[in-house]
Amino acid sequence: MIRLVTRQELNEEKYNACIEESIQSNVFGYSWYLDIVADNWSVFVLNDYEAVMPIPWRKKFFITYVYLPFWVIQLGVFSRETEDENEFLIELFSEFKYVNLRMNANNLFSMFHSFQKQKQLQYIALEKPYTSIVTDYNRNRKRELKKASKSDLTEKWNDTPKKLIDLFKDNVGKRVRKLKDKDYLRLYKLMHICIKNKKGELLTVYDKENRLISGAFFLKHKSKVTELVCSSNFNNRDNGGNTFMNDRAIFKYERNFSVFNFGGSSMKNIAKYYKSFGAVDEYYTELHYNKLPWLLRLFKR
Repeated sequence: MIRLVTRQELNEEKYNACIEESIQSNVFGYSWYLDIVADNWSVFVLNDYEAVMPIPWRKKFFITYVYLPFWVIQLGVFSRETEDENEFLIELFSEFKYVNLRMNANNLFSMFHSFQKQKQLQYIALEKPYTSIVTDYNRNRKRELKKASKSDLTEKWNDTPKKLIDLFKDNVGKRVRKLKDKDYLRLYKLMHICIKNKKGELLTVYDKENRLISGAFFLKHKSKVTELVCSSNFNNRDNGGNTFMNDRAIFKYERNFSVFNFGGSSMKNIAKYYKSFGAVDEYYTELHYNKLPWLLRLFKR
């Protein structure tokens, strides 16, 4: 039986054990992660935590709806064994009239196709040594690395989180209008806790004048590294800094991890950039469900 459990009622130990041991395990599903990034969240639980589906939610106009928080790439159903995941969607759509949520790449649904969109992210399988991986970079990436070498760029690991957040806010953040101060505060807290608990690392890149030109924050979970957030200085980009930053991360993580996940994008230009490192697509499902009364649909198109 699947039941909806509030955060307050959740058996945290059993829930996190399910996330840890699941076929679909990722860092975004843990209770400590969702406590930081989500306004509110509940969980659909199968029997005695045999499978779980975390549900971030908000309330507006007296309507409770499901949303994807910033700094979360994928959630979905997490199970120790293969389950009929359609049952979770039946419960989800029965409980909530509006849903916008990303599943993970290991979730497979044979029902409700009209409410699903296929999305993709890009990753590199770190099966070969770095010297072989770098040969798969396209000519633009190799040219940018030569440019970075001539520019005397410097990598710095575990800089202060505020450095990257300020860089992001002043550049990428200006293009993402929905980001608010509370979202940056959550990112700061998330980065701080991940670094403290050795679940994340921060890489920044400086030019020869010691100006910050690029940076990224990486999450570490089991055999996978995921680039959660990155930015470059849009006014100081003619030096190969972003390519250098990603290359240094791949170089570092190739030794101890099997997958380097760019976080990725379904936007063609961004996906093309990641693929220029030799990355390939991984596909997953994003749910879009809107059964609100027609007047209320206007606020959640």
